[in-house]
Amino acid sequence: MQSTIQSQIEASIQVKQSILSSSHLIQQIEQAAKLITQAYQNGKKTLLAGNGGSAADAQHISGEFVSRFNFDRPAIPSIALSTDTSILTGIGNDYGYERLFARQIEAHGNAGDVFIAISTSGNSPNILKALEICKARGVQSIGWTGETGGKMADLCDICIKVPSTTTPRIQESHILIGHIICNIVEDELFGHLKK
Repeated sequence: MQSTIQSQIEASIQVKQSILSSSHLIQQIEQAAKLITQAYQNGKKTLLAGNGGSAADAQHISGEFVSRFNFDRPAIPSIALSTDTSILTGIGNDYGYERLFARQIEAHGNAGDVFIAISTSGNSPNILKALEICKARGVQSIGWTGETGGKMADLCDICIKVPSTTTPRIQESHILIGHIICNIVEDELFGHLKK
């Protein structure tokens, strides 16, 4: 059992080391943080979505924006599109699961907002439909996915591809990337409020 624990930790570290040594990925994370910061400076919001564990990641990062990350500061607007069961079941029943997030972007997405699309495969149909609506509405998009990027790679303004094909390793890195972005955005917007 201890060897399993050690091997899982080592595998996670290896993926993160690959991210750390990739200047391209570091630049993309920086670009994503700048895009989100600019959106907030312009009075816009973030929207996030994913399925399963990625839905939980969307809620997690949205919570960091709305509540706080490292220090007390004003709330910033962010909506996780995977949280309202009445909306999810209503859209699923009336329009189908593939329209789950697209319909919500139609309701809440405005030009200049930022949609963070989370899919380890990059091929989740409801994420792809949402990205198509983003293009039509002028909503900027950032994808978090695995190393192939899947179909969403061509639909995102920025697509951050974690260098792994293993779902748990990808998701662990998505949270790391999300935390880095939250840290940068919070500092850029409210660093002057730090005590």
